[in-house]
Amino acid sequence: MTPTTLRIATRKSALALWQAEHVAGLLRAAHPGLHVELVPLTTRGDEILDQPLATIGGKGLFLKELEVAMLEGRADLAVHSLKDVPSELEHGFALPAILPRADAADAFVSNDYADLAALPQGARVGTSSLRRQAQLRAVRPDLELLDLRGNVGTRLQKLDAGHYHAIVLACAGLERLGLHDRIRSRLAAPAWLPAPGQAAIAIEARIDQPDVLEALAVLDDADTRIAVTAERAMNQALGGSCTVPVGAWCTLTEHGLHLLGLVGDVSSGRLVIAQAAGNTDDAVKLGNDVAQSLFAQGAAAFLTS
Repeated sequence: MTPTTLRIATRKSALALWQAEHVAGLLRAAHPGLHVELVPLTTRGDEILDQPLATIGGKGLFLKELEVAMLEGRADLAVHSLKDVPSELEHGFALPAILPRADAADAFVSNDYADLAALPQGARVGTSSLRRQAQLRAVRPDLELLDLRGNVGTRLQKLDAGHYHAIVLACAGLERLGLHDRIRSRLAAPAWLPAPGQAAIAIEARIDQPDVLEALAVLDDADTRIAVTAERAMNQALGGSCTVPVGAWCTLTEHGLHLLGLVGDVSSGRLVIAQAAGNTDDAVKLGNDVAQSLFAQGAAAFLTS
């Protein structure tokens, strides 16, 4: 039986609120008469902006307060960017729905330069993502890479204020906020790999609420789930988090799945890359296989640095 009301725990950033409203609209359309309301919360990841995520506890910092709200009965579900969701969820939680993936590419954003190659020697580029830093270093070892935290609007303001020659953001986030015109060029697979699960919206709920899980499951996109399952399995096998530079991109082909993965070193710009193909019902195995190929090429040295 579908609940009469569902409360969505969400972060307060413009992008998080857009994603939560998007899910609310889909739920109302799927379940006519359902009342959906937002429960905006501030997470520790939102409050600590003067340090890289890797040094203050990782991406899980964006989930904890939302999960507490669900445990305490103040919310029934939470909406996340899947790339912020750890490979292993806290006990008692599940992801009953993963929405169709948007553009998973990264965005090169600059007011003066058309793309990465156009940047002058030693240009200042802002990003706190170790994955992005490693790939930037591999392509342009001359660049000065600087930390950049905060929501999308804050990051763009810092660029516009002249603190950076360019910054790297996610295309999906900019497009969802109506800021597509800020994208000067796309950094896309296979030459450039996104974070595992990037551009997919995930819905989290408690496993002990079957009526909520059932109501949410109608929003699940099977193809996206299969692809991100392979990416997240690779990440988990590597022990990956935001403390190591890991990229992954899985595509569905007429023959099954194809997964491309990388582990990088921020200091040297060295990238270790592996790929494999498999059946759509072997997504976890495919992720593990690519992880083992990366380990065989020496990825462990980057994962423990």
